[in-house]
Amino acid sequence: MIDISRVQKELQDCEKDRDSSGIRVCPKSDNLTRLTGTIPGPIGTPYEGGTFQIDITIPEGYPFEPPKMQFSTKVWHPNISSQSGAICLDVLKDQWSPALTLKTALVSVQALLSAPEPKDPQDAVVAEQYMKNYQVFVSTARYWTQTFAKNSSLEDKVKRLVEMGFGDAQVRSAIESSGGDENVALEKLCSG
Repeated sequence: MIDISRVQKELQDCEKDRDSSGIRVCPKSDNLTRLTGTIPGPIGTPYEGGTFQIDITIPEGYPFEPPKMQFSTKVWHPNISSQSGAICLDVLKDQWSPALTLKTALVSVQALLSAPEPKDPQDAVVAEQYMKNYQVFVSTARYWTQTFAKNSSLEDKVKRLVEMGFGDAQVRSAIESSGGDENVALEKLCSG
């Protein structure tokens, strides 16, 4: 059985220092088993300046089982699937401990962006590029960050959708739950 009070406390703790850490966790609905995490790209990496959305599913056995996490923002990284957003990270698997929290898991994911492990890849193509042609990897990762994870265009997306007659909060929620994809957000808004 999920410890809902623990999940609520973790959400409050994330909210308290959101401005300093940049890490955010929000429920997708009233059900606290489906969440969206947001992490900033680490400074000094090809992901710098990006804001990355992560889908989080809280399993029945939480906190004794790790949360299920995968990127909904597309990321070019050896340990993250460029297709599905699946994350290869030990603390989300066999190294999970009930002492860890959603925030510590997201900090670990953020640290993974800074320190890829190409010898234990989730995406073999990206890992090969990282090891054989690092400059092309950096350029590609930077391009993907600019294309899929830049915050600067968030306000433009919100503005365009609000101009279509949708409410600001409703638009922001739809964009966040769509991983920043404006077209998917528009489909969600139109379908109610």
